[in-house]
Amino acid sequence: MNTRLPRVTPLTLKSKDALALSALLMKPRNAQACFVFAHGAGAGMTHPFMEDVAAKLYGHGIATLRFQFPFMEKGSKRPDTPAVAHAAIRLAVADARRRCRGMPIIAGGKSFGGRMTSQAQAEDPIEDVRGLAFVGFPLHPTGKPSITRAEHLAGIRIPMLFIQGTRDKLAEPVLLRQVCKGLRSRATSHLIDGADHGFHIPARSGRTDQNVVAEIALTISQWVERLES
Repeated sequence: MNTRLPRVTPLTLKSKDALALSALLMKPRNAQACFVFAHGAGAGMTHPFMEDVAAKLYGHGIATLRFQFPFMEKGSKRPDTPAVAHAAIRLAVADARRRCRGMPIIAGGKSFGGRMTSQAQAEDPIEDVRGLAFVGFPLHPTGKPSITRAEHLAGIRIPMLFIQGTRDKLAEPVLLRQVCKGLRSRATSHLIDGADHGFHIPARSGRTDQNVVAEIALTISQWVERLES
């Protein structure tokens, strides 16, 4: 495990369409892969959860590129339309390919970021992306259990990792198992006992949120290793 303090490189991602987004690259020496890590609908790339997961992944030798969706860049509370979000994801992946040449590229993210990445991949496969990692996939709205939001996943032909809390009100475990079963060998799921959608865990569990973050990073790292083998 890499014990060096993570070095964070601020970036500005620019496209031909004048889209410009802030981003943060954390790239350890001899990194084994790069994870393009998109944030959720309620908080941006500098949210402590995003920072903590990226730092733990750095320790496992995995680079991360976090970026702001346009709505977050503008300070809006209304998430981008899928088309705008997909374009931002493709821009971030293209930048990761340039900065992490020769490394496997993993895409995905927290909640909204993961869902938008999966939609983009299903619509038109993103160049050079080897797998998708979802940290709290929002399978359905709170109190409205359904798997309709997962229908597009059937069109994805690369491996997918679902990391989900057992108390996540946006993804009932039984429904997530159903989705993963339908995706067969392309899907790997990892349930974190007691964690909610924000990956907070009750104090009575004897574990801490940092324990959960460490488990998330280790799970992604081990999954990446299997992808490479």
